[in-house]
Amino acid sequence: MNRLARVEDAALLTGQGRFLDDLDPLPGTLVAAVVRSPHAHARIRSINLDQVRRMPGVAAVIGPEEVLATLKPFPLSVKTPHPYYPTATDKTRFVGEPVVVVVASDRYLAEDAAELVEVEYEPLPVVVRTEDALLPDAPLLHDESASNVATDREFAFGGVESAFADAPHVITRRYSFPRYSSTPMECYVVVADWRDGPGGPEITAHANFHGPFSMAPVVAGALGIPTSSLRLVVPADIGGSFGIKSAVYPYIALMALASKHAGRPVRWTEDRLEHLVASSAGSDRVMTFEAAVDDDAVISALRVDLVDNVGAYMRPPEPSTLYRCFGNITGAYKIDAVGIRARAVVTNKAPTGLNRGFGGQQLYFGLERLIDDIASERGLDPAEVRRRNLVSADAFPYATPSGGIYDSGDYQRALDLALDNVGYQRLRKEQAVARENGEWMGVGLATVVDPSATNIGYVGLATPVQDRTAKRGKSGSTEHVRVTVDPQGIVSVLLGTVPQGQGHATVARDIVAEHLGLPSDQVRPRVEMDTATTPWTISSGSYSSRFSPLLTSALLEATDRIAESIKVAASVLLEVEPERLELADGMVRLIDDHERSIAFRHAAGLIHWDPGSLPDGFSARLYEEAAYTPPQSKAASRTDQINSSLCYGFVADVVVVRIDRETLTVRIEDLSTVHDAGTILNETLLEGQVHGAITQALGGALFEEVTYSDAGQPTAGTFMDYLCPTSAESVFPLTSDHLETPSPLTRLGAKGCGEGSSMSLPVAIANAVADALRGEGVTVDSLPLHGNVLHQLLTTSKGN
Repeated sequence: MNRLARVEDAALLTGQGRFLDDLDPLPGTLVAAVVRSPHAHARIRSINLDQVRRMPGVAAVIGPEEVLATLKPFPLSVKTPHPYYPTATDKTRFVGEPVVVVVASDRYLAEDAAELVEVEYEPLPVVVRTEDALLPDAPLLHDESASNVATDREFAFGGVESAFADAPHVITRRYSFPRYSSTPMECYVVVADWRDGPGGPEITAHANFHGPFSMAPVVAGALGIPTSSLRLVVPADIGGSFGIKSAVYPYIALMALASKHAGRPVRWTEDRLEHLVASSAGSDRVMTFEAAVDDDAVISALRVDLVDNVGAYMRPPEPSTLYRCFGNITGAYKIDAVGIRARAVVTNKAPTGLNRGFGGQQLYFGLERLIDDIASERGLDPAEVRRRNLVSADAFPYATPSGGIYDSGDYQRALDLALDNVGYQRLRKEQAVARENGEWMGVGLATVVDPSATNIGYVGLATPVQDRTAKRGKSGSTEHVRVTVDPQGIVSVLLGTVPQGQGHATVARDIVAEHLGLPSDQVRPRVEMDTATTPWTISSGSYSSRFSPLLTSALLEATDRIAESIKVAASVLLEVEPERLELADGMVRLIDDHERSIAFRHAAGLIHWDPGSLPDGFSARLYEEAAYTPPQSKAASRTDQINSSLCYGFVADVVVVRIDRETLTVRIEDLSTVHDAGTILNETLLEGQVHGAITQALGGALFEEVTYSDAGQPTAGTFMDYLCPTSAESVFPLTSDHLETPSPLTRLGAKGCGEGSSMSLPVAIANAVADALRGEGVTVDSLPLHGNVLHQLLTTSKGN
């Protein structure tokens, strides 16, 4: 593929980005401020809005009464008696939950008016810890429920019980993974307009929403309108997301309601405090892993008990964190039997959702820590234990017991490459010397399967088979694209994804230009999303690294049709059969006589200007839409197995750390990472994705955690308290290498690569820290691992 500069960069580097907070898409827009609960759990006794409504410049005030009068609870992914509205209605269940919205002529006035809202609360008992929420006497968040368990399912695949009964060794460990966020540069922004038409309400919402567009019917359901009456418009630039902006949808419904009452469009821009306290985060998880292991450390079976803390509501798409990696729950290892228990509990924290590496961060922290613990128990090198258990190269396509079909790979070779690039044997010798000198030096590994192009059917696993409606299942990984050619031969490409900075426009331009034999400046990609005009489907959106495997496949299908039409037009001008023509260098030419040719633009012009000259029956169009729907993405089977993603890449990480004995700072001395993302479409962009994921992984491993006091109060509302890695922390020796085992399921053989390191590196760092502190009696079973945590671990291990 071409290695040309990103088409996205010029506007961003010159301050010409199109971020929603800089745009004014609807004239006469008012501004909203949100009044939020200061209590983690409290019954709303009364709300007095009279003084606010009398304030000059205030256009509307929306409280629980208005919400209940117009909106329905959001449709949930599973049947559970936890009604979820965009504001609290009966009681508040987390600090920061919206209670009242004030709409005024400007933000200053709206904020001042919001301070006059009077709410009488009756504080209630609070539960924030996952284990506490499971207790029978725990404070109940939702009065209609018997407990705080929102969903509880058990699965068994293969001979789990017999494998454990026959195993000479059973190794059991308990781990926990923290809640942390995505912290994009731009927070949520919504501009909504409610118009009452002859057929009912018509709502237009501009939002920096990255999808998945399965949320569009969720919003429409709450508004009580058909999905066709909800128009979502997403700008070209959304200031980053990494998953978190799929959770902006409650505010889309809320601001639409505000617009209804104000009679004008309403804008709301979230500030950083609101974002950190009340937007979304990846779910925190406690988990138990059990492995049936033979004398050679070969794993025959796993038992996995997962408990996700989803916050106050099981907000869609939850409980998806439990199931997104269902098909690859055994990771990169050949394990023939697996038992799974998957639970989600509600607590007095903000609701959870997507975060980069969605579900994979949590899964691999448990699984890859377990592999290292097995190595320690059996007295083996952790690299050797992985070698003995990795799926072999001749096993592909490989079927996992839970239903995943790994399409291609060479895991052994990738691991060996990562080890060789870092000089693994030399490192172990250096480590032995360092330990003799009293230094804390550790080497950590992780080998993970990187799923991409999610099959949305995995959500169905949360519902027991007997409760699923026949022929009403969910499945698919469809992606849409539209390609057109104008009379001057300029090709326009309209993408169905909503990028967050990955470079979709650049790759789409290069693919189409190469496929049509055109210079790149003759192809113009567009990435704005408008559900009224852009082709889309429920599974559309920028998530699960779906662009490379799915959208490019749809793009080639549409481009193939354009190419055939251009050849037919050129065949008329050149008086030859279309089969004898090819597209190259901006021309349409004879395959065996390049001198006989015409310009691509002339062939396009013939279709536009002189369609009567075309062969009978030929459709005079240079406008093609394509939808790529891989047949491998099916709904969950009656045995609860599912191929939860279309493609499965691979990541091998080897990280070297040293821990300062005085400050307990963890310093990364070296990192070797190898990614197999199938066919590489643009190596520069792939490297950008790897580097970005590594930086986010550092946050989860060493710095970031959304923490709460026992009273349910968030402990961080600014970046002074919520620690994110900066460029200073992300500079260290890095060797990034690649393998290419093309996927047989996509047109270009490409898989995704945007999330792999965010899944693999946190646990690789944890393994390295555990390795460094092996002689100190420290158990590393959670993240993050900053100095305060290490101090506590070391103090506890010494019995002080």
